[in-house]
Order: sequence, then C-alpha cells, then structure tokens
Amino acid sequence: MFRTALRSACIPLLALTSATAGAAPHDGLLEGANWSLLSRNYFLQTDYRTQPSPSGQSYRQEWAQGFIANLESGFTQGTIGVGVDAHAFQGLKLDSGRGRAGTGLLPLDADGRADDDYSSAGGALKLDLSQTTLKFGEMTVETPVFDTGDKRLQPEYATGTLVDSRELDGVRFQAGRFTAFKNQDASTGRDDFDGYGATTRDSALSFAGADFTPSDSYGGSLFAGQLDDTWRQYYLNLHYLDGGLWLDGNLYRTGDEGQANAGAIDTTAWSLAARYRLGTQSLMLGYQKIEGDTPFDFVGGDSIYLANSIKYADFNGPGERSWQARYDLDLGVLGVPGLSFMTRYVRGSGIDGSHVPSDGAYAGQYGDGGRHWERDSDLRYVVQAGPARDLSLHLSQVSHRGNDEQPGADIDRVYVIIEYPLKGVL
Repeated sequence: MFRTALRSACIPLLALTSATAGAAPHDGLLEGANWSLLSRNYFLQTDYRTQPSPSGQSYRQEWAQGFIANLESGFTQGTIGVGVDAHAFQGLKLDSGRGRAGTGLLPLDADGRADDDYSSAGGALKLDLSQTTLKFGEMTVETPVFDTGDKRLQPEYATGTLVDSRELDGVRFQAGRFTAFKNQDASTGRDDFDGYGATTRDSALSFAGADFTPSDSYGGSLFAGQLDDTWRQYYLNLHYLDGGLWLDGNLYRTGDEGQANAGAIDTTAWSLAARYRLGTQSLMLGYQKIEGDTPFDFVGGDSIYLANSIKYADFNGPGERSWQARYDLDLGVLGVPGLSFMTRYVRGSGIDGSHVPSDGAYAGQYGDGGRHWERDSDLRYVVQAGPARDLSLHLSQVSHRGNDEQPGADIDRVYVIIEYPLKGVL
C-alpha cells in the first residue's frame, strides 16, 4: 500500500519535471565534478562506573584513524543528465584490546577482538532532469523518518532509490525506498540496520515528504515513513526564527503495520524547543513527551528529530517526559576565533514500561517509574586560516545516570575527535 502511494507521488513529480525542464543542458560529466577527503582521528572511552556493560566490561576504550573519500561527478550533456557519486572508506586500529573493544569505532571478530583495519566502498548512479535528481545505489540519507548517522569513524550508508526534487520554490521533496544497509562498523552492506528496537532484517524502509521554507523566518516539514510489516510513521515540524529567537516543534505518530514484527505499537512523540541568542551566547530550553505503551522507535543513527535526543540517551521511553537546558558560547569573544563551548542537561522521568506488550520487541526493557539524566559538555576549535584551515579539534564529555527501570547504563564517556577536510574540483 505504501509503495503504491510512493509511486503515485512520484508520477506527477516526473510529469512536472518533464514540463519544466529548461533548455539549458548539463555541462558534462567532469565539468562541475568535485571531490573531498576527510581524515578523522577518533578516541572514545566509556567508563561503565559500578555497572558493567552488557558484555561484562567495566570500560571500553579505542583509538582509530579513518579516511572518508567522496567523489561527485557532474552530469552528461543533454536534457536528462547522467552522473555517478562514489565513496570509499579506510579505517585503521591505533589502540584497542579484547577487554575494552566494542565502542563502535571498529568491527569485532568472533572472539570479541577489534579488527586491525577495515574498508568499504560504494556508489550511486544518478539522473538529473530540471531540478530533480533520481539516485540508485548506496548513499547517505537525511530525512526526519530515515536519517543515516555519522557518529563514529565511518558514516552509515543505505542502498536503494532516492528522489530529490526542488521544482517548486521553497519546497524540497524527497521520496525513497531502501533494502540494504551498511552500519558504522561494517565493511559490507546487509539487510539489517542497527535501529533502536525493530529490525530491518527481511524488510525494507520507504518514505516520502517535503521540507517547506516559504521565508527566512518560518518553515516546516511533513513526512511519512514505513518499515514494512513493522510500523508506519508520520512526522510534522514547524519552526520560526526572528532575530535571536528560534522556536521549533516536532511531532511523530507511529503505529504498527502489516504483520507487526515488533509487536503492537501506538505511540505519539513530540517536543518543543525555544532558543534565544544574544551576541555570542545562546540559551535553549526544551520539553519532550512520549505518549504510548512502547518507546518511540526509529531506524538509522539520526532518525529522531526530537529536541531531547542527544549524545547518549534519546529520552524516548514509554510515557517519558523530559526537560532540557542548554547553553552555547562563542569563545571568539575572548580572542580565539573558531573556539566554541556547549553544555546541556536533560532529565527524563515518568517512564512506565508496565504495559509494554509481552510478545513485542521492547518487552523487559523498561519498568515502572524509570528516570534518568544526561549531561554533555563540548569544546570545539576550528582553525580559521593558514595551511591547516578547517582542521577541527572536538573534545566532548558525557555523563548519564539512571535507575533500574530504564535501559540506559550509568556511564562517563570521553570523545576526542580530530578532523581535517580536503576538497576540490576536478
């Protein structure tokens, strides 16, 4: 049903592009082509305090080096342009051990040891007509109902079909269907994406929707997504910007679909956030609520556009309500351009897992009366000029504490990330 609706949505879009295709041809496959190479050095340590990790480790600590290369071609000449996007990745272990592996930076072998290195490559064929691009292959995706993440050494990738259209002023339409996935610590794609609770194994994920930006002051998004035989999800966003004031609201509605492989789902999740910026400082307050007997579920590392989904916890337990306070400071005011600081605190409570279906994917994860909190602090510096321009150093500390009625572990986590991007045109 959803696939039929997706095809129906694309047919008028293709008709529109045929009607509006301009006389200006594409320049050529090499004209407009560009490349980028990102060097990413990543250190990650997680201390599990008094509670060991699910694997029994008291802490995990790894250090790795990654290289992410991307090549985007132009389009062949003519009304319908043909091009190719390609990417490649190489990851190298710098420090790890069997007793402290499993940070997500490196793949693990059958004995639980981190591999010395791993690599991957992929690409997509793309067709361009007017202001619409159609891609087939492996790619990153960024929508509120399906967003491949980039939180470790390697980005996540999805394999499928994606339509991306900007035919109408102030409107960006996207629709896609994906059947295979490459996780952040994998060399090859397979049919199971590491999601929150539900699995994509033997299934596929489809979506369609649009972002609306009628002016610089306000806009919104409306999307629908479906994980076959698991759940169907709808998303709405409205946001407003006026000077230093920013307001943002997000709403998800999720229900089980088809064979309901994850069990019965009937969840509404929403958040409101307000930020005020004054000079080099800003303060943000956020509130988030999950209504339903199951947690808010999603697939993909960043497919949750709620205000209180942060570094470690998503604050998405059944019945959970959470508050956030965040402070940002541009330390360039102290004479160090490119230096910035952020700290935030989120507290969640009211988690009630006593009504989670016993035959579903979330059984046994939550109790009644769950509560937890997380505190994040980030310090980031980006070189502004010279040979090392755009080199960035990111230091981050995360602390999370909670009771036994919610699944998050008590952790103290430290990130040190050094990135150096290179890019150019062919």
